[in-house]
Amino acid sequence: MLRTLGLILVALSLAGCTPPPTARLAAGTPLETVPAVDADRYLGLWFEVVRADHGFERDCDGVTAYYERREDGDIRVINRCWKNGLEGEFDLAEGRARIVNTNSNAELEVSFFGPFFGDYWIIDLAEDYSWAVVSEPKGRYLWILTRDPQPGDAFIEARLAELRARGFNTDGLIRPQQWNSIEDMPRSGLPG
Repeated sequence: MLRTLGLILVALSLAGCTPPPTARLAAGTPLETVPAVDADRYLGLWFEVVRADHGFERDCDGVTAYYERREDGDIRVINRCWKNGLEGEFDLAEGRARIVNTNSNAELEVSFFGPFFGDYWIIDLAEDYSWAVVSEPKGRYLWILTRDPQPGDAFIEARLAELRARGFNTDGLIRPQQWNSIEDMPRSGLPG
């Protein structure tokens, strides 16, 4: 029993040391966030249009993130996806986020599992809050979020070019299926 437990712990620790397949090429240089985020303008519904591959969103399409204020000042996070296509099985994860850097509001931590938090850094943001690019300090994770589920190929290519200029490897990024419009999107799991 102890040997099995030991092997599991070794496997988990090795898995934790393995970087995701899409990462920042210039990992030694500090990743910069945007200078300022109006947290209240950032709240609401976002559509994931590009992401780096990672286990917790494997096979997810129609991915959305919804943010709203909690009574304690933190942010309620509702992540939704449909497995293996827009007609697939619905999956919901609810967590909370807290602002770590109150000077900029661009550095947050998000938790879906009790006391365990992961970094959520806003590294690019449209002036009108119509899109955002999110990563973490080492650039191992990456999301392009938009308010429109279909922002178009030219928009995505422009964001990818900017990411490459910042030292990101954009090979292997995932473009999940997304709803044709906000009206086509199911409201399952969203407030109100």
